[in-house]
Amino acid sequence: MGAKGPSVDGKKLANEVGRRRTFAIISHPDAGKTTLTEKLLLYGGAVQIAGAVKSKRAAKSATSDWMAIEKERGISVASSVMQFEHHEHMFNLLDTPGHNDFSEDTYRTLAAADCAVMLVDVAKGVEPQTIKLFKVCRVRGIPIVTFVNKMDREGKPPLDILADVEEVLEIPTSPKVWPIGMGQSFQGVYDRAGERLVRYQREASGRKAAAEDMAVDDPRLDEALGEEAAAQLREELELLEEAGNPYDREAFLKGELTPVFFGSAMNSFGVDVFLDQFTDLCPAPGRRKLEPEGEVAPTDDEFSAFVFKIQANMDPRHRDRIAFARVCSGRFERGMRAKHPRSGRSLSLDRSVSFLAQTRNTVEEAYAGDIVGLWDPGMLRIGDSLTEGKDVAFQQLPVFSPEHFVRPRLQDPMKRKALDKGLAQLSDEGAVQLYIDPIRGSVDPILGAVGWLQIEVVTHRLKAEYSVDVKMDRLGYTCARWVFGEGVDEKMKSMLMRQSVGYLLDVEDRPLLLFESDWMRQRTEEKYPELEFKAAVQPARAKRR
Repeated sequence: MGAKGPSVDGKKLANEVGRRRTFAIISHPDAGKTTLTEKLLLYGGAVQIAGAVKSKRAAKSATSDWMAIEKERGISVASSVMQFEHHEHMFNLLDTPGHNDFSEDTYRTLAAADCAVMLVDVAKGVEPQTIKLFKVCRVRGIPIVTFVNKMDREGKPPLDILADVEEVLEIPTSPKVWPIGMGQSFQGVYDRAGERLVRYQREASGRKAAAEDMAVDDPRLDEALGEEAAAQLREELELLEEAGNPYDREAFLKGELTPVFFGSAMNSFGVDVFLDQFTDLCPAPGRRKLEPEGEVAPTDDEFSAFVFKIQANMDPRHRDRIAFARVCSGRFERGMRAKHPRSGRSLSLDRSVSFLAQTRNTVEEAYAGDIVGLWDPGMLRIGDSLTEGKDVAFQQLPVFSPEHFVRPRLQDPMKRKALDKGLAQLSDEGAVQLYIDPIRGSVDPILGAVGWLQIEVVTHRLKAEYSVDVKMDRLGYTCARWVFGEGVDEKMKSMLMRQSVGYLLDVEDRPLLLFESDWMRQRTEEKYPELEFKAAVQPARAKRR
């Protein structure tokens, strides 16, 4: 396997792991996720001025959005990975796509997180995409902290928001702070644990807000807030003490209770209080389960990591390809060698970087919980492991069946080679799924995606990054299933006699049936009960053709 990395001092390793915090932000689109990300970076000192995402006409694009189409549309469609320090802790922030068409990318990114911040719009409450992502966190046992955003606007009463979270998501809430007013009357938050009032003055958008401390029993409270607001605050706090859920650390870590914060990311109201307390709430890196059994501890001497994201052309001038790896144990050092169990080869990890938007820095060392960007010549895939010791495979999220299918049609036949290269790289990223028509062969590949916006992004990136102009011919299928079982090839012929059923192979030669309607899918499954129809499978690990 080659030379191992340097010996690791056990005490230093434990200290470094203990100060790591790795978390993701999840939300429905337009809940303010990217803006909150910007403000966390601002308070962490990673940026000096935060740029909120408003529209494609905004004068400044958000720091965490780097892809051209993100800047044009004012949305996030790729998971960003950012690192910053706060109160001697090292935070790894995984900013996931908010648009539901990119839920697969978010699911993969959550596999690298130790905690999640669930962003809720005070006016809209719990929304559909939030529900989906919450369920993924629950399945993976990821603890969740809730941040109720946009308190500077009119919305649902705070008690109604808590009821919404508890009823829709079926998880008890425990407010760590309580808001004072809403909309134009929003004055600040009361820190329940610290028993202090944090009152805000409005300042220039994007900069840190000033605050003053004042205990709730301070005689100046009525003068500061007004008698009516002060009386309402005292009444609601008393109600929470009597009928609310007390914070329970063990229940939180098990995903059985969510601490709740209130604020306005746009105006930096409540973000500082949230970040200070989140530092203690968010757990340090823990043990990671392996397949088919076993686990690794973050303080194990031997380095191990897994790839959860691949991004090509982050620097279009150099046509680079970066694999993002979550360190699970030991210490990473630039230049070390690690084994790639899937191929059995030894890799030199000498080109390692971290990112903040379009700025990249060389990573000399990293510890469990850190995210490292590794230059990849095309060998690594999502789900791959890297290790100093024995071969390991970490638990992964499955690949979901697409709902949209297209056949790329080249505008310039001379660009065939560039198209093949672009599709291979984009499919390795997970931006789109690549299939082969077993009858027509690889000359006419088929692309599949969970959401249509994924197809638009791939079309955009093919032109911007590979100089390939294509038209996407939509195929008339709305759902698909992988098919497994004895004699599946022979039975496939009977199915294909129906014009409403299509047949493709994925990169691991697994058959995928395409249906024009969910009704047709159900009829087919009923006719062939001996076959297994799957809506999700494990990521392909076979070598590409």
